Amino acid sequence: MIRKVRNHLNPEEGLVFEISSPGKKAYQLPDLDVPAVDPAQALGPANVRREIEHFPEISEVETIRHFTRLSAQNYAIDFGCYPLGSCTMKYNPRVNELVARTEGLAWAHPYQPEALAQGCLEVIDVLERYLCEVTGMDAVSLQPAAGAHGEWTGIMLVRALHESRGNPRKKILVPDSAHGTNPATAAMCGYDVESIKSNDRGLIDLEAVARAANEDVAAMMITNPNTLGIFEENIDKAAAILHEKGAMVYMDGANMNALVGISRPGDFGVDVMHLNLHKTFSTPHGGGGPGAGPVAVRSHLEPFLPIPRVKRNGAALAFDYDRPQSIGKVRAFYGNFGVLVRALAYTLAHGGPGLRNATMDAILNANYVRTRLQDYYDMPYDSPSMHECVFSDDRQSAKGVKTGDIAKRLIDYGFHPYTVSFPLIVHGALMIEPTETEPKQELDLLADALIDIAREIDDDPNLVKTAPHGTRVSRVDEVTAARKPILRWRP
Repeated sequence: MIRKVRNHLNPEEGLVFEISSPGKKAYQLPDLDVPAVDPAQALGPANVRREIEHFPEISEVETIRHFTRLSAQNYAIDFGCYPLGSCTMKYNPRVNELVARTEGLAWAHPYQPEALAQGCLEVIDVLERYLCEVTGMDAVSLQPAAGAHGEWTGIMLVRALHESRGNPRKKILVPDSAHGTNPATAAMCGYDVESIKSNDRGLIDLEAVARAANEDVAAMMITNPNTLGIFEENIDKAAAILHEKGAMVYMDGANMNALVGISRPGDFGVDVMHLNLHKTFSTPHGGGGPGAGPVAVRSHLEPFLPIPRVKRNGAALAFDYDRPQSIGKVRAFYGNFGVLVRALAYTLAHGGPGLRNATMDAILNANYVRTRLQDYYDMPYDSPSMHECVFSDDRQSAKGVKTGDIAKRLIDYGFHPYTVSFPLIVHGALMIEPTETEPKQELDLLADALIDIAREIDDDPNLVKTAPHGTRVSRVDEVTAARKPILRWRP
């Protein structure tokens, strides 16, 4: 049975301003039993605002019901499959949250003395060691606050090492199948970017790498598995080409959830990489909130890691600031500590075999979805899939239906859309990552919905081209919305 949108997810709900009534309040207080004080007199006229123009005036129950009804319009991983490719929107076990709320960890003050922070320092030290083992690298810094921040930190480490050798070099090579943040990171670090085209299998073209690699190249930024969901099987050969020219290999570890327990980047020639803890180690994801993008390095880059570093002084742990070659701090204190606690809880709950099982489940789920859909949507690259699969809208576009139309129609079936039109090297891409946390029943519902949509396109393309139909707001004019956004409410 195909799941359609549930009506309770789309209640008719007006603006809070529209249910406002002058003079209504969400509270009432007893009369004062002391003399009243004029706020302007107590605080100064400049610090008091008599009223907020058009501020909604509603009761407590109206406030609760309004925001509860709004919350029901949000799609979330707790409701169903969230198949955004490359973003790894997977379920976060609640035990992670329980551990992060442990009083001694949740209320640790960043300025408390090291003698009183031994438990927190132990969390950092143990997680760093576990991430070294998982990646095959020699040292890890947990300080970066996000994946892109980790990328920037990694390339700054590369630059620092080259500068210590007398030449920062000029260029970074970036395959066209890499994440879009990679060229932006290289440019921010002062490098020119040279794109390397993929071959007909969606893999790094070694001949192109050999032609581009010279003494001006500082590093090559490789996403592995790449954004096509394909493992770069020649990454060791590419690394050898770059190392011969004195360049380094940076690996975007955003897709490390397809490698944990199976393959270690340090073993196939990677010098530096970052990890997205929200993707691989199940910490909160996105929304601009606290994140973590640890950077792992081989020993030749270790002296340049951000300060401070955690080190042992006998039985105690302490912060080490005496690192003259360090690139300095990249984040206040030691990163977002609560996220690190969650990542360690996830790692300990799984153990080594459990982490490998999670990886195998992610790969199995992606290939199951691929098998279910490959007769209905074109797949531009036929190389084996890892954690995600990428289709194109070539077959559907012949009838005037694009990937964005299919995604909007998927909303009518009760699913969050997949990643649309990415990676850019696939025209009209449909990028699907089911993650390891989805059961077969949910994957079948998703596949059935996409198969049903493919059949709808054959029978009535306009039905899909005008979707969504079951949402409170129908299809919007995206061009006008982007160019002329309405950002302020007007009564």
